[in-house]
Amino acid sequence: MTAPLARRKFLAALGAATAWPLAARPQPQVPTIGFLSFGFGRDISSQRPDVFRQALSENGYVEGRTVVFDVRNTDGRFDRLPVFAAELVQRKSSVIVASGPPSVRAAMAATSTIPIVFGIGEDPIKEGLVESLSRPGRNVTGYTDFSNVLVPKRIELLREIVSKQAVLDFLINPDNPNAEPDTMEAQMAAQRFGLVLEVLKASTEGDLDAAFTTTSQRRLGALLVGVDPFFRDRRALIVALAARHAVPAMYERRYFATAGGLMSYSTSDVESARQSATFVSRILKGAKPADLPVVQASKFQFVINLNAAKALGLAIPADVLSIADEVIE
Repeated sequence: MTAPLARRKFLAALGAATAWPLAARPQPQVPTIGFLSFGFGRDISSQRPDVFRQALSENGYVEGRTVVFDVRNTDGRFDRLPVFAAELVQRKSSVIVASGPPSVRAAMAATSTIPIVFGIGEDPIKEGLVESLSRPGRNVTGYTDFSNVLVPKRIELLREIVSKQAVLDFLINPDNPNAEPDTMEAQMAAQRFGLVLEVLKASTEGDLDAAFTTTSQRRLGALLVGVDPFFRDRRALIVALAARHAVPAMYERRYFATAGGLMSYSTSDVESARQSATFVSRILKGAKPADLPVVQASKFQFVINLNAAKALGLAIPADVLSIADEVIE
């Protein structure tokens, strides 16, 4: 073999040897954010609202480009949570965002290694999700907006407006694992304000109609709507039933009041979404959940719908109006 021919073969072989590893080199894996919720699938956008996407983007994570979303909603079926949690683990989610204690517990049962970011309305220590707020421990941390534990304040504000009412009806979904502790919280608060608490249960639209019929028949009653994804999903129906039966009601989210409900007292959905996205971003960059302190809500919203009050024949006291963050006219 001549020297030039040997050299050409050597260079060709060398090129093939160096080119193959470059072609076969694995591409960086795009992280997947798994969402686990007992909400409703047709409202998937609520699981990753614009503010969540924006906060992720500010930290370098853009859906469809540098991060992938994998959403699991149970359509209100709490029994599906373990199955969906297992699916997110099997699909190797980089981090799981879980809303509500039942979802968090399902995720915790499915994995002790994948980071879990929760968004809940309860005390995470009492719920057994974290060891402490400052040092959560394990693979779990997140944000609590106190939506469920704001019951006493909601009752207090409702009492200011419907002072002549002697009975407070509390609407719960019996299928929700939080129904019992929420009821106990409402009972203690009602007693402090001298109200008789009656529990109404609804897990179907037919149940809702029956519950409002019961409330309206009392005449001296008011209604507190509990925290539940079924109620949130049926908020238009609930607000319509309250108007039809002339029932003064307090709600746990602003969008009930903007839909025509009398009043709401809640924390900021914007703050909740931004905090969740911040947790996810920090974890994707290498932070450990055990070292990330739980964040507590700092912004609260009291909304009054004067149109609804007028339709109910209620005069809102000036001192109550003065503390409202938003008045709808």
